Amino acid sequence: MANTKNAQKADRQAKKRREHNRYFGKTTRNAVRDLRAVTTVEEGKKLLPETVAMIDKLAKRNIIHKKKADNLKSGLMKKLNRIK
Repeated sequence: MANTKNAQKADRQAKKRREHNRYFGKTTRNAVRDLRAVTTVEEGKKLLPETVAMIDKLAKRNIIHKKKADNLKSGLMKKLNRIK
Protein backbone atom coordinates (compact mmCIF):
# COMPACT_ATOMS: atom_id res chain seq x y z
CA MET A 1 0.00 0.00 0.00
CA ALA A 2 1.22 3.46 -0.89
CA ASN A 3 2.24 5.63 2.06
CA THR A 4 2.29 9.13 0.59
CA LYS A 5 -0.37 11.08 -1.29
CA ASN A 6 1.92 11.18 -4.31
CA ALA A 7 2.35 7.40 -4.26
CA GLN A 8 -1.41 6.90 -3.83
CA LYS A 9 -2.12 9.06 -6.85
CA ALA A 10 0.52 7.24 -8.89
CA ASP A 11 -1.09 3.95 -7.89
CA ARG A 12 -4.54 5.17 -9.00
CA GLN A 13 -3.15 6.40 -12.32
CA ALA A 14 -1.27 3.17 -12.96
CA LYS A 15 -4.40 1.13 -12.25
CA LYS A 16 -6.43 3.29 -14.63
CA ARG A 17 -3.80 3.03 -17.38
CA ARG A 18 -3.45 -0.72 -16.90
CA GLU A 19 -7.22 -1.24 -17.36
CA HIS A 20 -7.21 1.03 -20.41
CA ASN A 21 -4.27 -0.81 -22.00
CA ARG A 22 -5.75 -4.24 -21.19
CA TYR A 23 -9.05 -3.27 -22.86
CA PHE A 24 -7.44 -2.13 -26.10
CA GLY A 25 -4.99 -5.04 -26.12
CA LYS A 26 -7.77 -7.59 -25.68
CA THR A 27 -9.94 -5.91 -28.32
CA THR A 28 -7.08 -6.03 -30.80
CA ARG A 29 -6.27 -9.67 -29.97
CA ASN A 30 -9.91 -10.56 -30.66
CA ALA A 31 -9.78 -8.71 -33.99
CA VAL A 32 -6.58 -10.57 -34.96
CA ARG A 33 -8.19 -13.88 -33.99
CA ASP A 34 -11.26 -13.10 -36.11
CA LEU A 35 -9.11 -12.13 -39.07
CA ARG A 36 -7.08 -15.35 -38.81
CA ALA A 37 -10.32 -17.36 -38.87
CA VAL A 38 -11.45 -15.78 -42.15
CA THR A 39 -11.94 -18.16 -45.07
CA THR A 40 -12.87 -15.79 -47.93
CA VAL A 41 -10.81 -13.02 -49.48
CA GLU A 42 -13.69 -10.51 -49.45
CA GLU A 43 -14.22 -10.98 -45.74
CA GLY A 44 -10.50 -10.61 -45.12
CA LYS A 45 -10.22 -7.43 -47.18
CA LYS A 46 -13.02 -5.93 -45.11
CA LEU A 47 -11.45 -6.79 -41.72
CA LEU A 48 -7.79 -6.18 -42.58
CA PRO A 49 -7.70 -2.34 -42.57
CA GLU A 50 -9.53 -2.14 -39.24
CA THR A 51 -7.26 -4.70 -37.60
CA VAL A 52 -4.06 -3.15 -38.95
CA ALA A 53 -5.18 0.26 -37.67
CA MET A 54 -5.79 -1.20 -34.21
CA ILE A 55 -2.35 -2.83 -34.18
CA ASP A 56 -0.69 0.42 -35.28
CA LYS A 57 -2.44 2.36 -32.51
CA LEU A 58 -1.22 -0.11 -29.90
CA ALA A 59 2.34 0.29 -31.17
CA LYS A 60 2.05 4.07 -31.27
CA ARG A 61 0.87 4.16 -27.65
CA ASN A 62 3.64 1.76 -26.57
CA ILE A 63 1.19 -0.91 -25.46
CA ILE A 64 2.98 -3.38 -27.72
CA HIS A 65 6.44 -3.09 -29.27
CA LYS A 66 6.73 -1.71 -32.81
CA LYS A 67 8.47 -4.87 -34.03
CA LYS A 68 5.68 -7.04 -32.60
CA ALA A 69 3.15 -4.91 -34.45
CA ASP A 70 5.13 -5.36 -37.67
CA ASN A 71 5.32 -9.12 -37.15
CA LEU A 72 1.58 -9.36 -36.48
CA LYS A 73 0.73 -7.35 -39.60
CA SER A 74 3.15 -9.38 -41.71
CA GLY A 75 1.63 -12.64 -40.54
CA LEU A 76 -1.88 -11.42 -41.27
CA MET A 77 -0.88 -10.32 -44.77
CA LYS A 78 0.71 -13.71 -45.46
CA LYS A 79 -2.41 -15.49 -44.20
CA LEU A 80 -4.64 -13.39 -46.44
CA ASN A 81 -2.40 -13.96 -49.47
CA ARG A 82 -2.47 -17.74 -48.90
CA ILE A 83 -6.26 -17.69 -49.09
CA LYS A 84 -6.13 -16.29 -52.63
